[in-house]
Amino acid sequence: MKPVLFGVVLALLVSACATTTSPTGRRQMVGGVSQAELDQLGAQAFTETKQKETISTDGRQNGYVQCVVNALVAQLPPQYRGVRWETAVFVDKEPNAFALPGGKVGVNTGIFTVARNQDQLAAVIGHEIGHVISRHHEERLTRQMGAQTGLAVLGALAGAAGGEGAANTVNQFGGMTAQAVFLLPGSRAQENEADVVGQRLMAEAGFDPGQAVNLWQNMMAASGGRSPQWLSTHPDPANRIRELQRDAPALAGVYQQAQAAGRKPKCG
Repeated sequence: MKPVLFGVVLALLVSACATTTSPTGRRQMVGGVSQAELDQLGAQAFTETKQKETISTDGRQNGYVQCVVNALVAQLPPQYRGVRWETAVFVDKEPNAFALPGGKVGVNTGIFTVARNQDQLAAVIGHEIGHVISRHHEERLTRQMGAQTGLAVLGALAGAAGGEGAANTVNQFGGMTAQAVFLLPGSRAQENEADVVGQRLMAEAGFDPGQAVNLWQNMMAASGGRSPQWLSTHPDPANRIRELQRDAPALAGVYQQAQAAGRKPKCG
């Protein structure tokens, strides 16, 4: 009965998911959660972060971030443009940022030490919004749901074989909060994809895509040549910068078209 039980649960999980194609053509498994539920989890994670961190009251910093976000969001697909995007600036020296489903963007004040102009800040935020529009959070949540289902099955089997103590040992690894699920680093494939999507998005919004290279060079210099914790799931930093350099010339035309169309952000 144990293999049969596991097979039934696995089949139910797979049937609730769907294979889709990401913006770069990568196949991904998503499903099992509605967009409304995803947005609610994003809002919950954002609320948890605001409760734990010190929020900056600097009007100029907040306006700067909101300006860049607004310029980027204006170039998103309709389902993302219709959302009221909320931003928060956190007083934290770690150069970090994130974006969440439901239109939430958080930026640490430490990012301003490496993002030295609006184009470089757009590279950071574009990368993070790239995670949202590439459905990376949903993809990660789908994997987490699969893991939790697997734990439940294993817990039941362990309980049958070894009693309540064995079941508790298995089940204690479950139960992550929304913040943990959404704010942990993505996979290397997701991070690479967010680079590609974010660099194109910034060019479409009228930000210089070549500045993405400068941003990550600044990031590496600030960390003494080591990959900071935020970038721990990325490939070798030197290779990453070379890929951004490789893609920048092809996006120069997109940037020029945006400028010609009047998309010339003046965020400061």
